[in-house]
Amino acid sequence: MEWYLVMVILIGTIILLMGMGVPVAFAFFGSNILGAMIFLGGEIGLVQVTRNAVEAVVNFTLAPLLMFIVMGEVLFHSGLAVKCIDAIERLFTKVPGRLSLAAVGGGVVFSALSGSSMANTAMLGSTLIPEMTRRGYHPSISMGPIMAVGGVAMLIPPSNMAILLGTVSQIPISYILIGGIIPGIMIGLTHASIVLVRCLLNPKLAPVYELPPMSFWQRWGAFFTYVIPLMFLFVIVVGSILGGIATPTESAALGATGAVLFSIAYKRFSIAMIRKSLLGSAIIGGMMLLIIAGSSTFSQVLAFSGATQQLVAMVSALDPHPMTVIIGMLVILLLLGMIMDSLSMILLTIPFYMPLAQSMGIDVIWLGILVLFAIEISGMTPPFGLLLFAMKGVSPPGTTTMMIYKAVTPFVIAELILLAIIIMVPELATYLPSLIQK
Repeated sequence: MEWYLVMVILIGTIILLMGMGVPVAFAFFGSNILGAMIFLGGEIGLVQVTRNAVEAVVNFTLAPLLMFIVMGEVLFHSGLAVKCIDAIERLFTKVPGRLSLAAVGGGVVFSALSGSSMANTAMLGSTLIPEMTRRGYHPSISMGPIMAVGGVAMLIPPSNMAILLGTVSQIPISYILIGGIIPGIMIGLTHASIVLVRCLLNPKLAPVYELPPMSFWQRWGAFFTYVIPLMFLFVIVVGSILGGIATPTESAALGATGAVLFSIAYKRFSIAMIRKSLLGSAIIGGMMLLIIAGSSTFSQVLAFSGATQQLVAMVSALDPHPMTVIIGMLVILLLLGMIMDSLSMILLTIPFYMPLAQSMGIDVIWLGILVLFAIEISGMTPPFGLLLFAMKGVSPPGTTTMMIYKAVTPFVIAELILLAIIIMVPELATYLPSLIQK
């Protein structure tokens, strides 16, 4: 069967089921069952699909994903993440748009502690939006930076999506985790610059208000008390991977253990907090394991059908320039992001992208970072970017969808420019992974 007919059958089934409201994981399982009946020999194929699904999740390389989820949940439910945001806000006293800058700085810090874009956006929005509204901030300068920096968690370790991408694509997880650091920092600095310049050019966007006088310790004490120690946790996690001291699994265990120890040290530990954290981790982790099981089997069904090989052969016969192929891949991701969540995008595209990239000699680590960056942008592109929905959920009454679209547009444009820079300068994504001690 021709590759395009296979894609119509398998991907069409997934889209149809998702359109009917079936969860992503079960939509993939439905497509896999149909594919097994058609391409894998019926009943024998169903047995193989079941075996492949089990083998996909009993995989030790998935342990970092679950550990990092626990780490983020503990820091969130213990309230330490909110303490970090408050501490960063105190540093911006006489700077225009101080709350928006605090959102950007806090978003980068929380990204390094949570690994979840949705959690990042929801936490920053629920914490800062009410105060910004009370202070008279324009929606474009209050909601925009929060949505924009919320997606940084897609790139800065410990990123759940990076671990998922590494698992599905067979890229070493340590390389894909470390490779997102420089692009993530670039995003944070760019968004802070946008906020500062816009507030200087139009002070009405963020009205200036007087703060009560603060001593040096009142201003910096919380930063030294909360932010520096918790960032030390991030340094341990990343440094242990870079130095070859620990595997991603071991560094994730260090991070989760460190989060619990910090909650005890700051007297935030309680049985109720641990219960909420573990329950949240079980829900998120269980969902992601189901999706991984479905997607891994989907890749194998594609391989057995011959569609992947046919597509690679067709593109190779056209002999396109590798850069043309990369740009085409990223454009597809940006378009898919308008109608699909990040998990589904990775699971649908990576089974095609990686074999094609390897056949053309494209650096898969660089491509993996570009894929994460494009997915991060797509999360805030209208009409259905998930971060837009997260912001709508925490916005004050009266906030329209169009207001959210307008608020995020300048930041989307800025990130597209950054994506182009990383395409032109691959070392921004590959330099840090090259330092990992093997």
